[in-house]
Amino acid sequence: MKEIRKLARRSVRAERGLFLADGPKAVEGALGVSGCVQEIFATEAGAETYAALLADSSVTLVDDRAMAGLSDSVTPAGVVALCRFLDVPLADIAGPLVVICADVRDPGNAGTVIRCADAAGASGVILAGDSVDLYNPKTIRASVGSAFHLPVAVERDPVAAVKAAKAAGLTVLAADMHGTADLFSADDLLARPTAWLMGNEAWGLPPELAAEADEIVSIPIFGKAESLNLSTAAALCLYASARAQR
Repeated sequence: MKEIRKLARRSVRAERGLFLADGPKAVEGALGVSGCVQEIFATEAGAETYAALLADSSVTLVDDRAMAGLSDSVTPAGVVALCRFLDVPLADIAGPLVVICADVRDPGNAGTVIRCADAAGASGVILAGDSVDLYNPKTIRASVGSAFHLPVAVERDPVAAVKAAKAAGLTVLAADMHGTADLFSADDLLARPTAWLMGNEAWGLPPELAAEADEIVSIPIFGKAESLNLSTAAALCLYASARAQR
């Protein structure tokens, strides 16, 4: 248990190729990926509550104190799975709708973008540059299981991610408040196979990276708010593309 708790550190996760999926939705998603789950831990109450989910799995029972050490949640649900890395190659992320997150540091935002991409019917997400670790417990939890059934690739070079999207035949649209195209009047543009390029929560996209996009698109703001939360902006862009493509 002490060794497994060390997976809270990114360096240990990377070294071992293992991470923890916390809660029933994450465990359900992990169980849907062949060979992903290495072991499942549950409290007696958790095993009873999620008996249907765990019916075909071998479960190691632990007490509440041990579960609190494994879970990243303030109120643990009582079930955690030890999983191997998913390791999705960049080449597996293809159209018609993709999100590239460049230097997205907040795990809650990253996980929510993955969840929104899944809900909008996107075909994949790329965490590029100095983005948060996909296997951060908060990222996995915020994705509510979507990280397991939507391909998510990791690419250290955001320019390489953009070029890969273009090579796959996608139009790269950078979301930026100073864009020349308006999200509400760009259906012809949005109907194309698209990769949305989203920047850091605090400073957005660096000009040199935005310049790699085919078009820069802004989301109109009609009130006094200065900007939108990253995951909210991503959801609006994804659903605008999904509607236009359909």
